[in-house]
Amino acid sequence: MVSTHQYLVFAAMSLLVIVIPGPSVLFVIGRALAHGRRTALATVLGNVAGSYVLVVAVALGIGSLVERSVVVFMTVKLAGAAYLVLLGVQAFRHRKELRPGAVEASPERPARGDLRTVMDGVVVGVTNPKGIVFFAAVLPQFVDPSTGHLPAQMLLLGLVPIAIGLVTDTLWGLGASAARSWFARSDKRLSVIGGAGGFAMIGLGVTVAATGRADRL
Repeated sequence: MVSTHQYLVFAAMSLLVIVIPGPSVLFVIGRALAHGRRTALATVLGNVAGSYVLVVAVALGIGSLVERSVVVFMTVKLAGAAYLVLLGVQAFRHRKELRPGAVEASPERPARGDLRTVMDGVVVGVTNPKGIVFFAAVLPQFVDPSTGHLPAQMLLLGLVPIAIGLVTDTLWGLGASAARSWFARSDKRLSVIGGAGGFAMIGLGVTVAATGRADRL
């Protein structure tokens, strides 16, 4: 199956790609700033689940189709970008509904249902152009055809960046939500940070939509 050397090399490459903030990280930060820690952590869970869906798709041969087809790639990318903009607009519209008293009384209360929040993260994870390209173009290079069971090798290798992303995204989310607590001391501060989180998601959606295939990684 997959050798220890393959795991280590792939882990090192995954870390280099993941530490550079991409759509998933910025989305987590935006949700943390707009809604707090619990929403951020639920978003992280959805993101990594969505990313592993990409791993499964590549293992089954779908990922290469998305990566190679301009039409399919653009469709997936624009769908993700539109969803990010929609979530950003919603966060901005409801920014004045955030109140210090509510945050202090229940700092862990999510702005929406946990399942819905997780599903938002899944959508962003699945449509993340950075993830699509990484898993479709890089992951297959680390399997060993001589040992067979290529889909199984990809599924196992795919757990490496998923685990790294889970840790790093969680740290980003916790850091952003901690900064949010300071803003929660006044209506104006909290409204500003809620709006900033919304603008961050809108800007991220526009950036994803404008990013060309040449700017893949």
